[in-house]
Amino acid sequence: MVTGAAHAAAARDYISIVGSSTVYPFSTVVAEQFGKTTKFKTPKVESTGSGGGLKLFCAGVGVEHPDITNASRRIKKSEQELCAKNGVKDIIEVKVGYDGIVLGQSKAAPTLELSRQDIFLALAKMIPGPDGKLIANPNKTWKDVNASLPATKIEVLGPPPTSGTRDAFVELAMEAGAKKYDDLAKLRGSKDEAEIKELMAKLGIPESAFDKKGKKVFQAVAHAIREDGAFIEAGENDNLIVQKLEANPQALGIFGFSFLDQNADKIKGAVVDGKQPTFDAIAEGDYPVSRPLYFYVKKAHVGAVPGIQEYLAEFTSDKAYGEEGYLSEKGLIPMPEAERDQFRKDSESLNPMEAL
Repeated sequence: MVTGAAHAAAARDYISIVGSSTVYPFSTVVAEQFGKTTKFKTPKVESTGSGGGLKLFCAGVGVEHPDITNASRRIKKSEQELCAKNGVKDIIEVKVGYDGIVLGQSKAAPTLELSRQDIFLALAKMIPGPDGKLIANPNKTWKDVNASLPATKIEVLGPPPTSGTRDAFVELAMEAGAKKYDDLAKLRGSKDEAEIKELMAKLGIPESAFDKKGKKVFQAVAHAIREDGAFIEAGENDNLIVQKLEANPQALGIFGFSFLDQNADKIKGAVVDGKQPTFDAIAEGDYPVSRPLYFYVKKAHVGAVPGIQEYLAEFTSDKAYGEEGYLSEKGLIPMPEAERDQFRKDSESLNPMEAL
């Protein structure tokens, strides 16, 4: 049964989609195809970032709220709870494929070969000093990070905290780099309060940062990006990052592989842990900084806003997100067939996701 609020959504005759800037180009292509080949209007797709999109999506049911939100990370438990609190109870989760997170460079610059430890040492707010205690990051150039790297200034343009790309980057690159330090790795795995306090003292982490889960204290260190100008927040506009990389070939930019793929005439990806960010390396799980992409649908709006179920059918068709589908031409890394089939079935039956 559709709620009264959802009935109001019938006043809108197009699908409203918000969310991830990484999923945006894929969603836009599907929306355009959908508008051309069906009787329905072309959905309106806005790029708000994953966190921003989920906030809008979870605000309520009805015409003033979006029907679908794209996300370059999985919905968080706290976001699912916010949705439930605001009456958004049946959420359909659709995983669309995979993407790599790239440290892009101008094609005019020599290719940087970095480890995830190098990335952590370049961008973390606090890093282990000579005595093992955390200190404010003193590294000004890549050579300061690793003697084998060039003496060029560290300047990395990246997404804001509301971005799913930022969430995935700190988890996949920064955390992996931080774990190379024994005391930080031990802290991450500890659930023993005495050991956590001992490791915090050893690392010089103030007692006020204590948590019963060592992983949370570890993440506070590993996820904190420096704020002294070496990392520059470039908003959700990946095109702006490309322009800046062209203007300053020594700078790096953080964005999804699909965006690199679409701008291969201007930019290239740095090597990470010996692996180039290529379609095959991401598909085979060899490139270390890669993540799944999703979108979320309000079941309450299906039938109230025209075309939602048909849009789902278009997006999850083999011609769109299959191995030879038109989205792979745009840089989406397809899921294995069994996984694609499962998400297609769940979207056809409007099967809501379980509570996290």
